[in-house]
Amino acid sequence: MGDDVISFVAVILLIGGGVLFPLKTIKVSVLRNSKRMGLFSVVGHSPWRTRRLLIVGYHGVSQQDEHVWDPALFLTQAALRKHMELLVRNNCSVLSLGEATSRLARNDLPPRATVITFDDGSYDFLARALPVIREFGLPVTVYQTSYYSSFNGPVFDVAVSYILWKGADKKIEGREFTGVPGLLDLSTKTQRSSVCLQIRQVAHRNRLSTEAKDALLERLAAALKVDLGPMRANRILHLMKPEELSQLVREGVDLQLHTHRHRMPRDRALFAREIIENRNFLAEVGQPHADHFCYPSGVYEERFLPWLSELGVQSATTCDPGLATHKTRSLLLPRLVVPSALTDIEFEGWLHGFSQVLPRRADQRDVTPVWDPAREEPTPAGAPTTPAVL
Repeated sequence: MGDDVISFVAVILLIGGGVLFPLKTIKVSVLRNSKRMGLFSVVGHSPWRTRRLLIVGYHGVSQQDEHVWDPALFLTQAALRKHMELLVRNNCSVLSLGEATSRLARNDLPPRATVITFDDGSYDFLARALPVIREFGLPVTVYQTSYYSSFNGPVFDVAVSYILWKGADKKIEGREFTGVPGLLDLSTKTQRSSVCLQIRQVAHRNRLSTEAKDALLERLAAALKVDLGPMRANRILHLMKPEELSQLVREGVDLQLHTHRHRMPRDRALFAREIIENRNFLAEVGQPHADHFCYPSGVYEERFLPWLSELGVQSATTCDPGLATHKTRSLLLPRLVVPSALTDIEFEGWLHGFSQVLPRRADQRDVTPVWDPAREEPTPAGAPTTPAVL
């Protein structure tokens, strides 16, 4: 009875915004007590949950230290395996994306319906994620961006951030990289984010080619005394190659749309070009149908919806956490994007739908600004994609 009282008090504190204790601490306590009291099972086996679809989203599975650099986007292989174990242990109906969206529209979902998705199509999916998914025999969709797939090198935007983090204890002259004289202080996330944005803006302003950007990464790494050898040898922050993607399609992995250049232009023609080039690339590697989409960086606007419909896109996922019903707009499907900080009990709470009813606040993670030339101003990378569940 004492534990029941604690659970009740925790709920009151949680609803009140976590005045006495951090919200995450209270939430984890509530979830643990709720599971012990059988509430997970009650909600998970209810018609309410059966009418809802959980789409789980991952970005990367760390090969070395990526989960330390950016825990919002990367998790360990062990953490991914635990999630797959929880899916099986809780008897979730793991569906392909196509089947799930079709059955969702018909309001014909099986119990605890769940979809597994990965964003971007980085090499770590092939090296670290797929072996785990194969262990459990589960269907998976990769939202594959395509521009860097044919270039066997690290993706410039994220590689800059990673190199700055690796060299955070150094101070170097910034003129060559930011266009501004003076020493670069990389000791804090905020300062690294600012420097990263400046470097990317300079690269855009100077219209650097992909090869020139790669050379700039080499110079930046050399200045910071960061060895890029392991990054290149292990293909950290690289995309999968076309031949690797073709093999995945033959093995039953579903590849879907994520734009060609990982950006969302506000111009209609440029927007259509991103989808068409991405779809053509996926067709070339053997994907028979590419009519499902994921918004890059979780950025979406109302204007995009009719454009996607005209392009034959049947569903689109956001990075807004939640469960979808047959009444949810098919081009604004919620998705649980999983960070390293998500505990097992929180993940299990989402599988049963229990976490859907708990209060959430936006994540306050310090994020790296993204410079997207298709937008009028810099936008925070990870701000939309950072899960608001902690």
